[in-house]
Amino acid sequence: MRVIGLMSGTSHDAIDAVGAEIDLRDDTLRVRVVGLLSRPYPDALRSELIAALPPGSVDMAAVCRLDTEIGQAFAAIAAEAVHEFFGGTADLIASHGQTAYHWVREGTAHGTLQLGQPAWIAERTGVPVVSDFRARDIAAGGQGAPLVGLFDLLWLAGRPGRAAALNIGGIANVTVTGDAPVAFDTGPGNALIDAAVAIATDGAEHIDRAGARAARGTIDAELLKQLLAEPYYSALPPKSTGKELFNRAYLERVLRDRPLAPDDIVATVTALTAHTIADALEPFGLTEVIASGGGTRNPTLLAMLRDRLGTARLRTSDELDLPSAAKEATAFAVLGFLTVHGLPGSHPACTGATHASVLGSLTPGAAGFAWPTASFAPPRRLTVTV
Repeated sequence: MRVIGLMSGTSHDAIDAVGAEIDLRDDTLRVRVVGLLSRPYPDALRSELIAALPPGSVDMAAVCRLDTEIGQAFAAIAAEAVHEFFGGTADLIASHGQTAYHWVREGTAHGTLQLGQPAWIAERTGVPVVSDFRARDIAAGGQGAPLVGLFDLLWLAGRPGRAAALNIGGIANVTVTGDAPVAFDTGPGNALIDAAVAIATDGAEHIDRAGARAARGTIDAELLKQLLAEPYYSALPPKSTGKELFNRAYLERVLRDRPLAPDDIVATVTALTAHTIADALEPFGLTEVIASGGGTRNPTLLAMLRDRLGTARLRTSDELDLPSAAKEATAFAVLGFLTVHGLPGSHPACTGATHASVLGSLTPGAAGFAWPTASFAPPRRLTVTV
């Protein structure tokens, strides 16, 4: 099956599209990554999206505009990907959409909202679309995040020792393998780093390119200690979080009356990300941590993390033939494939749900949708080639 996976994460800077050829033979999902496209949001759309995210406040007209315009942006890159990767014909599009709000109260996820109306994607491409993956897991009592846990467990099955898959996006999340697997959000990945850069540049810049600011700065021990006191870090998994908590306003409150140099703030919140990831993983006795996501492009962050992980080897998913920038979109392409084959895409031990669920909602393509006629057993492993 030729599948396009679409993803825009909690850094909300671009939409990624992966082309993947996926088939299920015996108990193994075989995934060949054909290619990756990444397109930034138009400036005006990104600005409106940022203004709408917590702690911003918007009216329903803005929500409607964002749902439409994000859907149209997803549709444009989906159409481009279908033509570039598959010569104009694909079997399925799996669209994560753009998370606008993840509703967690007292450790329980009550709802989640991903914008990017899939009808625009189906209309533009003529291809069926699976979307809205997270809501079913939450309805089943889960966190709805991180939803790549099943993918990670299949992908890392059979590796020696005990491994963890780490994604460093706006929020960092991990999946830990073993007889008792677990997955959860560790806390901020790039979210507070990006916020610190925006504060330092009065909004002119939004990322610490190649970790240059953090490398120049000095970690402030008192600020780091205060940041590490956040109660989220001591909560037990499964757990999830987002920019509802870790946002610019959060950092500004902590920084109030602290006259620190801008690069020192960036260095300190970069250390916070490294500390909270390593601290969260320390109890599991890992032999390797396999990282992906935008944070892998920050060598200062990776160096801090490597120093904190002790004997666990830090690698990137590129070393396992899965391009780091493509990993999340590939995972959702696989989840879409599982959905249309009637197979669960969640793992209860990872999300805390009462049971595994077939995920998402289906928007038919131009010719409707024909369900696969063959029956399949749930896969036990997954291979990736490029």
